[in-house]
Amino acid sequence: MAQFDVIVIGAGPGGYVCAIESAHKGLKTAIVEKRDVGGTCLNRGCIPTKALLHSAELYEELKKCEKYGINVDGASFDFNKIHEYKAGVVTKLRTGVESLFTANGITLIRGEGVITGEGKVCVDGEEYTAENIVIATGSVPAKPPIKGLELEGVITSDELLEGEAEFDDSLIIIGGGVIGMEFASVYAALGCDVTVIEAMDRVLPTLDREISQNLSMILKKRGVKINTGAKVTEIIKNDDGTMKCCFEAKGKAGEVNGKRVLVAIGRRPNTAGLIGEGVEIESDRGRIVVDADFRTSMKGVWAIGDAASRIQLAHLASAQGIFVADKIAGGECHIDLSLVPSCIYTSPEIAAIGMTEDEAKTAGIEYKTGKVLMHSNGKTIIADGERGFIKLVTEAQTGRVLGATLMCERATDMLSELST
Repeated sequence: MAQFDVIVIGAGPGGYVCAIESAHKGLKTAIVEKRDVGGTCLNRGCIPTKALLHSAELYEELKKCEKYGINVDGASFDFNKIHEYKAGVVTKLRTGVESLFTANGITLIRGEGVITGEGKVCVDGEEYTAENIVIATGSVPAKPPIKGLELEGVITSDELLEGEAEFDDSLIIIGGGVIGMEFASVYAALGCDVTVIEAMDRVLPTLDREISQNLSMILKKRGVKINTGAKVTEIIKNDDGTMKCCFEAKGKAGEVNGKRVLVAIGRRPNTAGLIGEGVEIESDRGRIVVDADFRTSMKGVWAIGDAASRIQLAHLASAQGIFVADKIAGGECHIDLSLVPSCIYTSPEIAAIGMTEDEAKTAGIEYKTGKVLMHSNGKTIIADGERGFIKLVTEAQTGRVLGATLMCERATDMLSELST
């Protein structure tokens, strides 16, 4: 039996940052991981998706570079090499995280961690003890109860990003949220026939309504078919091996055919099998319940990231990890978790922080909005950017910024200043 000050279960962006911060504070730390170090973000999420986006955007630029005075004959892409490039980026970053564990004296325990009692974690039959246990097990793709979801040819983002390189000349995406719209941008740029089916009345429903409207118009112009207010009823495999997706929209039945179906309706907490028999930690439909300091109902057990938070973002998990490490060490944390920036790497990029106009209205706040359209901005014109804008929501009396929404080139970079 090995004794630690802190055992972190899950080596994603919340877990590994928490472990490193704990080690920095002189705490004897171990981290448990049953899959690859780096979690979803590094292996099956943010990083591989952005690598694909980078390749897709370069290809799209090459196709129209003649207008910039650059001549490139016969521009084409090799999806196998794109896949290899993506895998190389992931491997390099994953190796870097593992080296940080070694450099900081953190014990990496390979296997599935189960909390078997107060201060006890069992990993594949071996028991470890710690005064503090941090749950950072992340999330897994959510799967709706749709008939035919188990068919070969129906995949989640995990299979698309980790599986064999397979380019789809036609792709049906169930879900018009962040994951769905980023993949729609990637595959449309590579010439794929993309159809999006979203149950809500608009894509990206949690963001400012103008974002949804603008992105829909841009993607439709690129040939993406978008069906909103549409509920998928069944997925059928056709005789030729393609997939048929049946749905209902506004009281009418519809169907669309494609090579594969990507289920991208969101993610759910990855907590199955985490809590041992006879152990009770309060949860709500799989999500670990925590207080304002991320303490769970069991003494000495904390939970961060997607396993506990309704906002599923890697940088939020990392910030929570630092916060908890500070609390465990008995110090004061100076990280402000009240404002969480979000970025979507479609083309153009989307970034937001704080309240939307609709949220300010619902809260009964007297507000003002200011908006600038980017079609007359010099840098946007030079980059041949599409329709976009920057919009601020401010308190009417004081001018205090309540929220910001950007849809333009480099939106994700510029958001940091507005966050500050």
